[in-house]
Amino acid sequence: MLNVAVVGSGPSGVYTAQSLVQQDPEVRVDVLDRLPCPYGLVRYGVAPDHEKIKSLQNNLRTVLEHERIRFLGGVEVGTGGVPPARLRELYHAVVYCVGAATDRHLDIPGEELPGSWSATEFVSWYSAHPDSAADGFVLGARTAVVIGAGNVAVDVTRMLARGATELSPTDMPQAALTALAASAVGEIHMVARRGPSQARFTTKELRELGSLPDTEVIVDEEELALDPHYADPSGLPAAQRRNIEVLRSWAAAPLRGAPRRIRLRFFLRPVEVLAAQDGCPFDEQGPGCGESRVGAVRFERTAPDGAGGVGGTGRYEEVAAQLVLRSVGYRGVPLEGLPFDAGSGTVPNEAGRVLREGAVSPGEYVAGWIKRGPTGVIGTNRPCAKETVTSLLEDAPALGERAVPEDALPLLRADGTAPVEWPGWLAIERAEAELGASLGRSVVKLPDWQALMTAARQVADGAAARTAARQQPPRNQQPA
Repeated sequence: MLNVAVVGSGPSGVYTAQSLVQQDPEVRVDVLDRLPCPYGLVRYGVAPDHEKIKSLQNNLRTVLEHERIRFLGGVEVGTGGVPPARLRELYHAVVYCVGAATDRHLDIPGEELPGSWSATEFVSWYSAHPDSAADGFVLGARTAVVIGAGNVAVDVTRMLARGATELSPTDMPQAALTALAASAVGEIHMVARRGPSQARFTTKELRELGSLPDTEVIVDEEELALDPHYADPSGLPAAQRRNIEVLRSWAAAPLRGAPRRIRLRFFLRPVEVLAAQDGCPFDEQGPGCGESRVGAVRFERTAPDGAGGVGGTGRYEEVAAQLVLRSVGYRGVPLEGLPFDAGSGTVPNEAGRVLREGAVSPGEYVAGWIKRGPTGVIGTNRPCAKETVTSLLEDAPALGERAVPEDALPLLRADGTAPVEWPGWLAIERAEAELGASLGRSVVKLPDWQALMTAARQVADGAAARTAARQQPPRNQQPA
């Protein structure tokens, strides 16, 4: 009987655990996560107003409640936590599904100015990720620039344009809801360095921008026409053709004078984030004055190079903005104790088997973004996980020859780890429902580590109290 650890409880980790128990009737799987909550980016990356996608949590829940799968949250692996070498002592095999934890940078001057953020930071804030320490994204801002043309860029653009009425029914943390409801952002520029035929957003996400209340989408026909595929998109895949159809309809629509405007821009490459000239990005004195902050973004006009890319034209323009969000992709980070390819941001592997100096490392595997890079959609993780599990089960006869503990949990605890088990996660869910009810909303996410762990510990404290009560003799047998 194989005992397997899966590190990471997002879609790739859960699909890996599911594939293991489906293909091997005896394998037992511990799904470890450094957060006390499961589901990864489905909980902390999917936009709060995308209830249909977020409902995927119900499918992931069913897997994690399988009798041969155990969720152990609050378990850090790597630096400051359980070393990968220790996991190899406790389990026959370990599958790392740790995703791509950081974002790509623009590497342009001014990128680190106050008011310039990664979309990852913004998403973490409005998704109540417990590591999010940032706040004040929209404070004092009237115009925002979102750099990127993928679904995350569309998400953050939509969140900036949403009103309190649409956001209140979501599980967004109360502080983020209050801030966005009071936001004065009235104009959002979503900017891509290439053309519409090369944009990464899906048509469904794109169309949502046009259905936002009190918001109009503005597209420049001249920018669209720079794309060589725009006039005749018939040779493009269906998804890109649909995108161009949507953009064409917006470019032809008359302006309505809506209170909020989303401007979709193409063929502009950011070259510098500029500080406000007077040290204050606002017309009137207010928060942020007296320090150097974002005041505008300078772009260079690009043009197709005939080989699928773009080149600079030497023509520039500036877009005034008090908030800049970059959304140019995710990137994997090294995990202490595992090999890492800095070029691709992945762990070197062969069909999911970890490679150390070109040779297979027995019992170590990867799946998801840390295996293949940040590509695809949620469903892409299923065949990726299946490939890794196929490799693992092919290796099972050799893996099973090594003696490991029957149950790793007591040893993890003896090492100083205090995992949050499934009842602890259910207690967090109950606490979030109670918080929502107290605020006149539905479910509201707990916003920080302290609140999450306090809720999770109620289960452990209750279990300890019940154990102590059972150990007490009946009242009439108490010693005098």
